[in-house]
Amino acid sequence: MPKKNKSVKKKKRFEMLHSKYGELEKCAEMNEADIPIDIHIYKLHDWLVSRKIGPKNIQMQLKDIRNKITNALKDMPSNEQLIKLLTGTNINYFHCKQIVEILTETEKGTKNVFGSYGSQRMKDWQEIVRLYEKDNIYLVETSQIYVRNNNYEIPGLKKQMIKLEQQADECLKRIQDLAKPETQIQAEHTALLQQLGVKGLNLQEEFINVLNTLSEIYQKSIRNVNNIENAIDLYADCSEQKVCLPLLKHLVEFGNTTIYQYIHKEAPLSVEEPVLKLNITNRNSSNSGVATENEIDFGCDDNGGTSSTISAEIIDFGDLNLENNTVNYDLSETEGAEIDWGIETSAADNVEVSFDVPIEEYGIVVEGVGMDGGVAKGEQAYTLLDAPNYRNRILDELYELEAYLRMRLFELNQLDNSNNIMFALSDNISTHDSESIVKMLKNVDIILQEINCEQTRHLFQLKHSPKYADLLVSKLDHMTKGVEKIRSTKETLKDQAAELKQQRLELTPVLAELTKQTKDLQFKIEKDISKRYKNRVVHLIGGI
Repeated sequence: MPKKNKSVKKKKRFEMLHSKYGELEKCAEMNEADIPIDIHIYKLHDWLVSRKIGPKNIQMQLKDIRNKITNALKDMPSNEQLIKLLTGTNINYFHCKQIVEILTETEKGTKNVFGSYGSQRMKDWQEIVRLYEKDNIYLVETSQIYVRNNNYEIPGLKKQMIKLEQQADECLKRIQDLAKPETQIQAEHTALLQQLGVKGLNLQEEFINVLNTLSEIYQKSIRNVNNIENAIDLYADCSEQKVCLPLLKHLVEFGNTTIYQYIHKEAPLSVEEPVLKLNITNRNSSNSGVATENEIDFGCDDNGGTSSTISAEIIDFGDLNLENNTVNYDLSETEGAEIDWGIETSAADNVEVSFDVPIEEYGIVVEGVGMDGGVAKGEQAYTLLDAPNYRNRILDELYELEAYLRMRLFELNQLDNSNNIMFALSDNISTHDSESIVKMLKNVDIILQEINCEQTRHLFQLKHSPKYADLLVSKLDHMTKGVEKIRSTKETLKDQAAELKQQRLELTPVLAELTKQTKDLQFKIEKDISKRYKNRVVHLIGGI
């Protein structure tokens, strides 16, 4: 009995252990099915090779398959599903299977009683599918496509889209930056046209019209010249010169007269100023190109008198064409470099003409020098402010008077009483205090500013300098072309920005489709590997 009981106990213990072991096996199997398989996409190919699921190198097999696919595509039936499937797609194993499924419908008429197809198309694509499934080539290729999409294709598309956005933003920013120089150049162009008093539509006609109003501008600039008479008298009393500031005195007394009247102390019977001829070739409007020829011809009077011209380097007062017996009435007219400090010699002081004796006995030829019967011609027909030499002398006298007044004001402000002031030698001088000097100085400054304003200087040099006229028109042309170039650049940048944005929008569906295809490949790879491992859950890590 004891031995029997012992054997029964052993048997029961064995059965119990066996049942427990079976339960443990079942638990292990259940736990293993619940454990997911995590594969990083960077190691996906190595994982497949290490598990002997697919070969390491599939390039030769893929080359053969690609050749067969190329040949098979040459003979395809006309089917909407096939056209949609093959449009813009890199064919892989799964596409080949879909093609075979479509061909089962289009080629079902070639199927024999044994279930095989007589169509060569079907045979070609079935052969391609078979080659793909041999050694699991399809799984390795799909893994490579999936990894390439994740690592290169999708990031590359995203970077390209970001770059397009940045380029479009740079174009828009560049457009905003160009607005400032465009406004600046346009403002300078408008200001210059306003200074010249023209609109810029037809420069040749407008320049001639505005130059014809130059005498009115001169007259307007010296409308307050009488206000400096006290300053001239003060300077004359102080300097004790016999002739002091003769041109300013003449302007105060007679206004802006002709040079003829200033020299001969009488008004001419008539004035024949040289004809103004302004020829600007191919510069008809502000939009025209740079002229190939630009010339200002101020003409020549009948008696040979020529007008003066002024340029940036030299003042040329022309040639009077005097004969041997001609009298030079004003030496300062032909010597532009000399400065007249106030001693004026008239022609009447140098030459005396007796009407009782024939003028031929004196050897004097009056004809051709601007005194032809009291008619002002050539240089002497210009007004004092319009003749380059006399205009410069007037400005010199104004600056001289201004300098004296400033010195006088400085002395009055520095010294305690008028007894110690230099030049305070007369009652008339000492009666002027600093307030009156400041008023005189202000009047002189006003005359200087009006005579030497921007518009007057532009028009004066335009009239007397062909070179300046050419530079002025060229400057206007360059400003206009600069604005046009900036506007053209802005339009180009605007179109480029719109094009870049359009390219960015066109890539959005491409990225979405590629992302969808990649996710589909991921699902198929995970499903295929899961079947090989008892339907365990498979996760591809590192993908989208």
